[in-house]
This record gives sequence, C-alpha cells and structure tokens, in this order.
Amino acid sequence: MRQAKLMRNIRLGVKTLLLHKLRSFLTMLGVVFGVGSVVAMLAVGEGASKEALEQIRMLGSTNIIITSIKPVEDESDGARSPFSVVMFGLLYEDERRARDTFDAIEHTVPVKIVRKEGRLGERTLDLRVMGTSAGWFDLVRRRLIAGRTLTPQDNRSRGGVVVLTEFGARRLLATKRTIGQSLRIGGEYYKVVGIVKSESGQGGSIQTPDQNIDAYIPIEVARERHGDYRTEISAGSLLRESVELHQIIVQVDELENVEPVAAGLERMLAGYHPKKDYRLSVPLALLRQAEATKRTFNVVLGSIAGISLLVGGIGIMNIMLASVTERTREIGIRRAIGAKRRQIIGQFLIETVVLSTAGGLVGVTIGLLIPWLITRLAGMPTVVTGYSVVLAVGISMTVGIVFGLYPARHAANLDPIEALRHE
Repeated sequence: MRQAKLMRNIRLGVKTLLLHKLRSFLTMLGVVFGVGSVVAMLAVGEGASKEALEQIRMLGSTNIIITSIKPVEDESDGARSPFSVVMFGLLYEDERRARDTFDAIEHTVPVKIVRKEGRLGERTLDLRVMGTSAGWFDLVRRRLIAGRTLTPQDNRSRGGVVVLTEFGARRLLATKRTIGQSLRIGGEYYKVVGIVKSESGQGGSIQTPDQNIDAYIPIEVARERHGDYRTEISAGSLLRESVELHQIIVQVDELENVEPVAAGLERMLAGYHPKKDYRLSVPLALLRQAEATKRTFNVVLGSIAGISLLVGGIGIMNIMLASVTERTREIGIRRAIGAKRRQIIGQFLIETVVLSTAGGLVGVTIGLLIPWLITRLAGMPTVVTGYSVVLAVGISMTVGIVFGLYPARHAANLDPIEALRHE
C-alpha cells in the first residue's frame, strides 16, 4: 500500500515538473554541473597521483636507495688545481658495512654508473652504463621482454654481457637480431643477453633508479674496464672525479624495520662521510607522503566541486519557493479536503528529490565523459572510482532533501483559509 502511494506521488511529482519543462531543466542544470564536476575533478585527481604511487610501489616498499651526490662545496670550488681529483660518494666498504651491521638487511645491491656511447654499425646512442649485480632485478622489478637478466655467474666470470632497456634496443638493434648481438660500448664489446622494460619517466618528480637509456653490465666488469675515475674536459677546464659507487639499494626484511634501518644507515654513513656526499631515499616514506597528498588533493577538489552543488541546491530552493507561491490555492484545496501537513511536505520533497536525482544522473554521465575526453585528447591519466560516482549521486539527493525541506514545510504551514483566498 505504501509503495503504491509512493509511486503515485512520484508520478505526480514528475508530472508537475513536466508542466514547466524549461524551468525544471534550468533548475536541474546547477545539480548537473555540480555532480559532473565532482566526478570529473576526483577522476583527474585520482589519475594524477596513480602513476606516481605505482612508480613508488615498483621501487619496493622495503627498499632503501642510497645515492652519491657531489657536495656543494666541491661544486662551487673554482680554484681547484687542474691535476687534483675530486673524491666523493659511496664506497665499496659502505655496502659491506651496511650488510654486516644491520641484521634486518636482507640484500644489498651496488650500482656503478658511467656514461658511454653505444654503437652498432651506423647506429649510436649515449648510454648510461649501470654496473650492478644480479640482485638489482630482484629489488627493482622490471618486466623482462626478451632473453635474460644478469646472473651471479656473469660477475664471477667477468663476462662481457649487457642487458638493454626496450628503448635502447629499439634505437640500436632495430632491423637487427636482438639477443646475442655484439654491441660496442665505449671501446669494449658486449654480448646482448636480455631486454627489459624501463619504467622511468612515469613518476613525475619521483626519482627512479633507472632510465630508458640504461645498459646493465656486471659490476666487476664495470670496475675492471671503466675504473673509479672520470675525466671531463669542458670550456678549457679539466674535471677529474673519483666515485666508487653511485648507488646502493638496500632491501629490508620487514616493512616496520624500513624506517629504523634508514635512520641507522644515515647515522652510520655520517660517521664515515664528513661531507654530505650521499642521499637516502625511502620509497615507503615517499608512498605515505604521496598518499597523504592525494587525500588532501581529493578533499580540495571535492570541496571546490561541492560549491557547484551548493549553488544548484540554492537554485532548487528558489524555484520550489516560487512553485509554492504559484500553487498556494492548490495547497489550500488539498488541505481543505483532508490532506495532512506531512502529505504536503512529502509531495514537495518528492518533487525536489526527483529534480536533484535526475540532475545527478545526468551529471554522472557528463562526469564520466569529461575524464575520457581529457585522457583521449590531452593524454593525461584519469581514474573514475566507484566511490566518487556514489558520493556525487548521494550528495545530489541530499541537496534535494536539504534544500527542499524549507519550501515543503512552508507549503505545509500555509493556512487553508488564506490559501483558498489566494488569487
């Protein structure tokens, strides 16, 4: 019985709204744009943070990345002798000390970086040669496209093998047989044994340990063929630097041990490095910070979009108050033949909810279309989540109830006698 009465009231509400189609449509536009902006802006915010979050997760939540940096005083020292050598950065001993000092450390991976030209026939590419161990591909997971990655045997045998990124393989090995090809890097030849997918450049400002121009070789081969010194001649000046290791990637056994181990590593390195020539990066801390920033960003975007819904709600209240004034005589007749106040309130509330819900559904459609267009035309990643759609529709229905309550109560409180006299 109640369901039949409710459906009858809904049909009556729709019929009443259709009597003034243009007015109802214009009133609904505020809710349409409000809901559409909520869904679209949350989708943009979600997409903007997704890639960075994924990039951080791929670095490993239990990893700690230590990177060599040139001290500020060495960068600004212009009076240095042309025959002197600037020595800074991580040492081979730092890796050993970290591994032996902390029981919570499971693996350490050393990384030595040199810049060399890769050449195959007429094709050339400036490569960032990464001398590392087989464990690099366990700690920083990258998808294997062809062949294999480095193995412990490659380091023991000091084999001249190289693993390229997909980008480097396309530039150097295009139209050639890939795996097994002999590639010249600097003045040495290496056999291509594998190709991996590089994920660098997708995390915005997130510093990843790899780049798309990387070429991975065994670290013992890098030490033997390239050494620890780098000489660069530019603008008539001679720059000589000595760096043993450019990176050390540390894997911790448990998530809760990551930050204590990072703090311990910081203290240990400070004792052996008088100058601040290293930087610690903790992906877990970056992940937490990025997630907090994402939540704040979503709240701000949602609040801005909520203002549009507030404006739409004010429009609904305004039009319903005008409707009450127009239908004063109708209200008086209904009260005179026995209609109760709650029935009058229910009827007007149903009309406002129908109006706001219809606007919400249209707004959701527009909100789904806008992110698709942004991704299609601008190439920006957008992610529409189910909660944003439910939130937007829920808010639109709430707006209808909240802003329709006052006009409904105003209609129900009209004096029947005065209402019947209304012209």
